[in-house]
Amino acid sequence: MSQHYLHRHLTPAVGEAQEQAYGQKIYGVPDAPEPDRLGAKEIAFIGARDSFYLASLTETGAPYLQHRGGPVGFLRVLDERTLGFADYSGNRQLLTTGHLRRDPRVALFLMDYPNRRRLKLDGIAEVLPLDADPALRAQLLQEDPGAGAVERLFRIAVDGFDWNCPQFITPRFTAAEVEHAAQPLRQRIADLEAELLRLRSFDRNGEPVDGG
Repeated sequence: MSQHYLHRHLTPAVGEAQEQAYGQKIYGVPDAPEPDRLGAKEIAFIGARDSFYLASLTETGAPYLQHRGGPVGFLRVLDERTLGFADYSGNRQLLTTGHLRRDPRVALFLMDYPNRRRLKLDGIAEVLPLDADPALRAQLLQEDPGAGAVERLFRIAVDGFDWNCPQFITPRFTAAEVEHAAQPLRQRIADLEAELLRLRSFDRNGEPVDGG
C-alpha cells in the first residue's frame, strides 16, 4: 500500500489549495506513519525499467533532477523497503552525489511509456564506495561493456510510493521495442516477396517460364 506517501504529501497547505480551488478538501490525509512496503506489482515494475528520474536537494533547498539510465533491471529491488543501483562514470560533476552529503532525501520517478504507467517513490539515499559492501556490489553490478566503469554504489531506503493515473501520458517506444513489434511484419513481407517470386516463375498457363 502507498498510504505513507500520501500521508507525507497531503500536507495542510495542499488541503488549503484544494479548498481554494474546489471549495473542499478532495483527499483526506491517511494515518500512516510507517514507511510503505513495495509489493509484487511495484517490484516487477521497477525490475522492468531501463531508466528513471532522480531528484535531490542542494544545501539551500534548490531542487535538482537528473535522468539515470542503464540495462533493464539496473535499478535493483534489494528487499521490500530498499533499492540500489551502480553509479557509472559520467561527466564528473557529481551533483547528486554531492547533494546527498548534506541532505539524503531523494525522489524517484519511473515511467513505462508504452503502457502509460508511472510510479513515484520517496526515499533516503546513501552513496557507498565500491569496496564498502562486497555483497551489495555483487548484487548491483551488471555485465554491460558499453556503460563504462562503476565508480560508486547507491542504496535507497524507500519511505513511500504512489502510482499516478495514466492521463496525458503519451505512449513512446524505444528502438528495441519498435524492432520487436515490427519483426512479424518484416517476416510477413519477406514471405509475400518469396511467394511473388515463385508465382512469377510460371506463365498464365502454369508452365515454368524460361529460367523457372
